[in-house]
Amino acid sequence: MTNLTLPNESLSGFSIHFMKVCGFTFVRNAIKYDYPICEAISSLLPVCDQVVVSVGNSDDGTLELIKSIPSDKIKIIETIWDDSLRVGGKVLAVETDKAFDAISEEYDWAFYLQADEVFHEKYIPIVRDAMLQYKNDKRVEGLLFNYTHFYGNYKYIGDSRSWYRNEIRIIRNDKQIRSYRDAQGFRKNGEKLKVKAIDAYIYHYGWVKNPYNMHKKAVALDYLFHDNQSPYEEQQKKLQKEDLFDYSKINSLSLFKETHPEVMQKRIGLQDWDFEFDITKKKLSFKHRVLYIIEKLTGKRLFEYKNYIKI
Repeated sequence: MTNLTLPNESLSGFSIHFMKVCGFTFVRNAIKYDYPICEAISSLLPVCDQVVVSVGNSDDGTLELIKSIPSDKIKIIETIWDDSLRVGGKVLAVETDKAFDAISEEYDWAFYLQADEVFHEKYIPIVRDAMLQYKNDKRVEGLLFNYTHFYGNYKYIGDSRSWYRNEIRIIRNDKQIRSYRDAQGFRKNGEKLKVKAIDAYIYHYGWVKNPYNMHKKAVALDYLFHDNQSPYEEQQKKLQKEDLFDYSKINSLSLFKETHPEVMQKRIGLQDWDFEFDITKKKLSFKHRVLYIIEKLTGKRLFEYKNYIKI
């Protein structure tokens, strides 16, 4: 059982305002690779009338784990991943679309999270108000969130150009919208979505786990993004090594000075590894050091890739 302390779901159910919201996500082998998927799903429950979870063919009890989350809002669909689409992470976009397509037409907005992303309850009013404000403004195809990327443990965050600052996580329930490339964002008929930026953050925990589990996940991601003559055998060979992921190779970190989501508190309390980093040391090239300084002084990131159009 998940034994999670769920957030207060009494805040959910936007249909009273003539608006319905459905969350969606996908996952496979969440236990093996230590994804905080229960926390991700639970963080969506207070803002969604339903949450669709696409559970891929797993060999670690992931389906049973999702079924154990105590909420009748969760709709599970079972899928089979097409590993022939793994190069470039395309299969991740395909699985995202499967979950999105399972959302019925009665819903106005779709709130997407990946298996290592969590939504903080303190942003519920901001997100609720934005969805209501733009519900009837058809120019707005999505809502753009800020991102906080945790690294190594729960007190450090990535602050270099290596980390993306924004991404679309709420989209209209328009099935012409499709997941893009490796499922980082969305596009409609191949075109960038027109979005409104909101003052809310998604917390990304993909780089926070026991170093051995992090090593296993890194190997699995390598399998997803690269072609290999004997992918399964090579993957298993790597997983049998007792190597630990080396968190010290990161180029720049800063301290997290706020609070984590309520649903993350138990997981944080179970941390069983140590990681310390000198935040005064910046392992940056001259070019990236200059760009880093400009960004910190002005808040602007020069030459930033944006898979969206702000309106």
